[in-house]
Amino acid sequence: MKNEKEMDDLDKTIAEWKHRNPELANQFDEGYENFKIGVLFKASRKQAGMTQEEVAQKLGTKKSAISRIENHAEDIRLSTLHKYAKALGKKVNLEIV
Repeated sequence: MKNEKEMDDLDKTIAEWKHRNPELANQFDEGYENFKIGVLFKASRKQAGMTQEEVAQKLGTKKSAISRIENHAEDIRLSTLHKYAKALGKKVNLEIV
């Protein structure tokens, strides 16, 4: 686990890189948002005490599809997010800022 100093250095490095490469910065931000979606769903699934297989069964799909959502959430349909959340007994709450 990184300490605060290392995280500060990482944040500074990322900020400098994004400043030098605005086009790539947008791609970085989008990729990070996709990553967060997968992390949130995986954490919610584990908090619910469910396996990927159990979620897949509730959604009528395969475990590999659940793994894909948790690890590669790019271009995921909003309806899929809602179904996944519902399988966990949760709701998706979107916010535009």
